[in-house]
Amino acid sequence: MASQSPFFGKRDREPESPVSRPAPLVGSGSNLAGTPLHSSSSLPLGGAAATQAAAAAPAVKEGGSKLTVGPNIKLKGVEITDCDTLVVEGTVEATMDSRVIQISEQGAFKGSADIDIAEIRGVFDGNLTVREKLVIHSTGKVTGKIRYGKIVIEEGGQLSGEITFGASEGKKSAL
Repeated sequence: MASQSPFFGKRDREPESPVSRPAPLVGSGSNLAGTPLHSSSSLPLGGAAATQAAAAAPAVKEGGSKLTVGPNIKLKGVEITDCDTLVVEGTVEATMDSRVIQISEQGAFKGSADIDIAEIRGVFDGNLTVREKLVIHSTGKVTGKIRYGKIVIEEGGQLSGEITFGASEGKKSAL
């Protein structure tokens, strides 16, 4: 049996007790993608930044619809609706109307987004309307036409383009 594939018979080698496998970290102490906030792949958070991240974490209700575009995935030419949370770890070119968007350090979004809360660690390019809170982390870069209700920019975060306060007013404000 020297030519047996390593993929066959894996069930026979798994431990019989499901307790021996650690559960994934989701909830407090993690971002919406389930990655611990203090892991080596995310930003070191301390002081006010940790408080802001903790305040942004419970923004998504449990059981809501969530779309994750994983690393090395490219999603192009779509319209995303009825999605409570979009997590971008790859590349997305789309139009979006949703509640929350999270762009990881490796993630990029190009297009138009009309949302409640945005947490940007990667790149956003296009039209962005954030009705409630826009958070740009130190590795984040946001360019284009941006409207926001509240904004937090960590040191190192970049914001450029046509920036307007008052997204909650929406298209009504013609001042």
